Amino acid sequence: MARTYLKMVLNNAWSNATLWTAVQKLDPEAFTAKRPGFCPSVAETLAHVLEVDLYYIDGLEQGGKGRAIFFDDYPTDPASLAKMQADADMRLASFCNQIGHKGLDSLVALDRRDGIKHEVTGDLLLHLFQHQIHHRGQAHVQLSHAGHTPPQLDEFYLTGDRAPSADAYWT
Repeated sequence: MARTYLKMVLNNAWSNATLWTAVQKLDPEAFTAKRPGFCPSVAETLAHVLEVDLYYIDGLEQGGKGRAIFFDDYPTDPASLAKMQADADMRLASFCNQIGHKGLDSLVALDRRDGIKHEVTGDLLLHLFQHQIHHRGQAHVQLSHAGHTPPQLDEFYLTGDRAPSADAYWT
């Protein structure tokens, strides 16, 4: 089971890298322009993904930063945000690579608005993956809205369908 989580986190890392490659082709105005979606621009959508990732990774690593992560200043240029996302993805991959089946059942303390809440590690990881997929889909639409062809993001798992760029992430 732990290997499945590792594959999921590596899929997310590849998907993020693939999406960021496309996003970095946007000019600054297109990156920050108002677009349809939960977050009103490509920049804000992908910054939201990063910020939530960092929050949950901090909880998984027991980093102690908690909700203070949401008040940090993040860079606004695509290259810096892409680097921060890649670093976060590798932290999460390292965490998933080290976790065993029993670790998936351990509890994670999360600093919430109404106090500390405990979540099961495996459930938190599934939520985090789903959150990334959800918002990458929105960024995909926003890229189309900006007049750019969004990248294919579902060619990771199947051998016959795997994108060549996914091979570097495959374990």
